[in-house]
Amino acid sequence: MDLPFITDPFFYLVAVPAVLLVGISKSGFGMGFGSLATPLMALTVTVPQAAAIMVPLLTAIDLMGIRALRKDLDKQLFKFLLPWALLGVVIGAVLFGLLDAKVVAGIVGIFTLLALAQRFFFPPNANSKPPPRWVGAILTVTSGFTSFVAHAGGPPLSAYVLPLRMPPLVYASTLNYLFFFVNLAKWGPYAMLGLLDLRNMATSLVLLPVVPLGVVMGVWMARRISPKLFYQLVYLGLFLTGCKLVWDGFLSA
Repeated sequence: MDLPFITDPFFYLVAVPAVLLVGISKSGFGMGFGSLATPLMALTVTVPQAAAIMVPLLTAIDLMGIRALRKDLDKQLFKFLLPWALLGVVIGAVLFGLLDAKVVAGIVGIFTLLALAQRFFFPPNANSKPPPRWVGAILTVTSGFTSFVAHAGGPPLSAYVLPLRMPPLVYASTLNYLFFFVNLAKWGPYAMLGLLDLRNMATSLVLLPVVPLGVVMGVWMARRISPKLFYQLVYLGLFLTGCKLVWDGFLSA
């Protein structure tokens, strides 16, 4: 009798660490490493299937993260970001069938590495001004779009939010709230595209117990590390994410 979920042991050898990583990242480091989960899982299944399996898990991670960090939300920033992010989701849903998810991921990776290079060679100082809001709007629309297509919404948004130099928990909380609604908005379009089938949803359910462990670890770490180390880890996560996305988009077979 065939089981309704994926049974390949190699899939879980990759998927369990990927889900644990995204739980730690999203609840503690505001997506620093979170965009790696889908590319890692796509080592064993197709990109659309990996994206579909991750949707329920990302929603659960965000829900647990906002519960743990609900007192740290920057409400004004959240209210500004949410409409633009949802607009990006709508654009992603409309264009999903016309675009190759791997190419989108590769483009996101290039812009991630360029943004990190700019901050490395031209670091902000005490007199640096935060990016203008129109830049934030464009990057947030891009984030919603890339989140829908490849679950890679973190890098574009981070390019706008990181220069604001928020406290680590405020940063993590605000992004958790935002991506909870973004991931929730994906359910309908993903279902219409036929990606939320029984096999993918059953596999998500098998992986669900890993979620609380990652969230608890992420919150524990975020409350105990210095802001300087926090941002160093975020930058490292974005660098690794950018490299992986470029590889998946343009260099892998």
